Amino acid sequence: MRKILPDLRYDLPASLVVFLVALPLSLGIAIASGAPLMAGLIAAVSGGIIAGSVGGSVLQVSGPAAGLTVVVAGLIDEFGWEMTCVITVCAGAVQILLGLVRVARAALAVAPVVVHAMLAGIGVTIVLQQIHVLLGGSSRSSAWANIEALPSGILNHELHEVIVGSVVIAILLLWPKLPPKVRFIPGALVAIVAATALSLLVDLQVERIQLSGNFFEAIGLPHLPPMAPGGQPWTQEIGAIALGVVTVALIASVESLLSAVGIDKLHSGPRTNFNREMLGQGSANVVSGLLGGLPVTGVIVRSSTNVAAGARTRASAVLHGVWILLFASLLTNLVELIPKAALAGLLIVIGIQLIKLAHVKVAVRTGNFVIYAITIVCVVFLNLLEGVAIGLAIAILFLLVRVVRAPIEARPIGGEPKRWHVDIDGTLSFLLLPRLTNVLSTLPPGSDVTLNLNADYIDHSVSEAISDWKTAHEATGGSVHIVETSPANLSSAHSSPPKRHYTARSLREAPWPSRRDTNKDGADASILDGVRHYHRNGVGALHHHVAELVGSPNPDTLFLTCADSRILPDTITASRPGDLYIVRNVGNLVPTNPAERSVDAALDFAVNQLGVTSVVVCGHSSCRAMQVVLDDDAEVADRPIGRWLQYAKDSFSAFRANHPARVSSTSNGFTFSELDQLSIVNVAVQVERLTRHPLLAPLVATGQLRVVGIFFDFATVHVHEVNEHGIVPTTQAAREAVSALG
Repeated sequence: MRKILPDLRYDLPASLVVFLVALPLSLGIAIASGAPLMAGLIAAVSGGIIAGSVGGSVLQVSGPAAGLTVVVAGLIDEFGWEMTCVITVCAGAVQILLGLVRVARAALAVAPVVVHAMLAGIGVTIVLQQIHVLLGGSSRSSAWANIEALPSGILNHELHEVIVGSVVIAILLLWPKLPPKVRFIPGALVAIVAATALSLLVDLQVERIQLSGNFFEAIGLPHLPPMAPGGQPWTQEIGAIALGVVTVALIASVESLLSAVGIDKLHSGPRTNFNREMLGQGSANVVSGLLGGLPVTGVIVRSSTNVAAGARTRASAVLHGVWILLFASLLTNLVELIPKAALAGLLIVIGIQLIKLAHVKVAVRTGNFVIYAITIVCVVFLNLLEGVAIGLAIAILFLLVRVVRAPIEARPIGGEPKRWHVDIDGTLSFLLLPRLTNVLSTLPPGSDVTLNLNADYIDHSVSEAISDWKTAHEATGGSVHIVETSPANLSSAHSSPPKRHYTARSLREAPWPSRRDTNKDGADASILDGVRHYHRNGVGALHHHVAELVGSPNPDTLFLTCADSRILPDTITASRPGDLYIVRNVGNLVPTNPAERSVDAALDFAVNQLGVTSVVVCGHSSCRAMQVVLDDDAEVADRPIGRWLQYAKDSFSAFRANHPARVSSTSNGFTFSELDQLSIVNVAVQVERLTRHPLLAPLVATGQLRVVGIFFDFATVHVHEVNEHGIVPTTQAAREAVSALG
């Protein structure tokens, strides 16, 4: 109890906010699914209390979700409501089994572009259905039928219904533009209340929702009906029913786990236990189905609202279920005042929001737009399961094509037609043979060829093809020199089953040897050992950048960092050779004495000669230079290091004066010692100096140059951005990235 009470002051208000968001959404999803309205509230209660208590995601909120509306509507049409409840129970049992056998993460093995397209397809379907309800009519059985009926629905619309639905849509679209203090009230709740009040005050003639009693009166244990709607015994539909169970279980599992992954990025608390989350989701679906509710999944909209409202523990999700239970039991008369057109307007906005522009941009940028478009069309015009299956098949086909298109480049050396260089990289399987043999056939007979292989996988067919070509080419009087710069090689492909290796580009095994373990002859020999290791394993990785490196350097960033040997600027910024103009000194300092020209010279050259567009100051944890400053040791004051570190005195003074950049010992889930806090303040002070520096200030003022501070923590291998207020919260970028999942 003592552990719960301190967090309750955060969880209680958060649960009320989530309750206000979940209530209208649950009713709207029930309408979109063609299920009894109370089924949406039963699912919300089951998801909140059961999944919230048992699940493995502390801050995820579960309930009925838009992602299953199309599937549930199809099941109700085919088997009826009672059998759909049975399918929900069985799907929950399948989820529990997935959790028990600990394969929950396997549900994440779906290409994100297919998941995004699936959600967009569901959004399109919801919009096509609910626009007819908003116009005063009823939705048709298929997307194409809804499209065909749309002109007639527009011409014969019911004005009162359109007014109510339009009010909801207008409020929901305008709500995000209002001040944050106003937006704290859920927009969906405001829209529904406003539309309902308008319909009552003006006495609009609209159709309102109808509930069959309160929560407890709506509960009914499902039973197997003797006949399906088509007139056949349900036992003859066992195959279709099993397919429905698998469909609900898989979609609910994938949506829940993806939502949990997204929510983990929004907070710094405990991470999700995916197998336990499957147990929680499965248990909630079993209970919801037994009570006559819709299927339950983790829902990103409610979950992100829960995090934003300040929830700390799973108590918030559980309490939100309790509030829905109390409302559905005691205040059902209020629900029956809501016009159906108001919920239709809410669902139309939800459907539109499932189509994320960010997802479309990612699909275009990554070359996956064809997969995205085909999946949407198939989900809308076929059905959800077939659409996802086709999308996955197309994604796998694209993967195979990309494997086949491993980089192969042949070029003459120095413009001489008799000397050629061929680069082959990546995964070299039999699928590559058509392109490989085609490129090799273009090499002039009798030419001298250097064949450079940098592969993570080589199978026997490729090895044999290269060997046969080498023999044939040398028979024409030419020569072939094969350079293999990766562990996967031609000879092993003949002697053992092929297996994947990590090339020198991978950091899974460090691309550098341990000198202390491999050499006993001193530093000079150790360096030479490193050079030899580079020629064996690093040449291939660097080879493709040689053309860029030979010309004039073209860095875009001056990188000012400490002389500490542990900092790897290229690695921690994912930069290519030539991207960074690196300046190192003790303590990553910017001297204030005009007589000290070392950093000024580098700034002048980088800005005026190289044209860099950004300057970065990089500090780090466990900085020995800052330790000297912190200790304020008089013994080093007259030594060169002491005189140099005088330029850090301003940082030390700012640190002692609690500079705004000084962080606490624990911040954003990371721990910082006093030494590290000083190092962070030092970065902020050096950034301030550079911003005001005569060489940089005019460019900074016009936006032509950015000055950025970062801090590298050796313990966590994490890079933090530093500004005048300290380190930027590590979850800020994550919140922006996963908001698209909603």
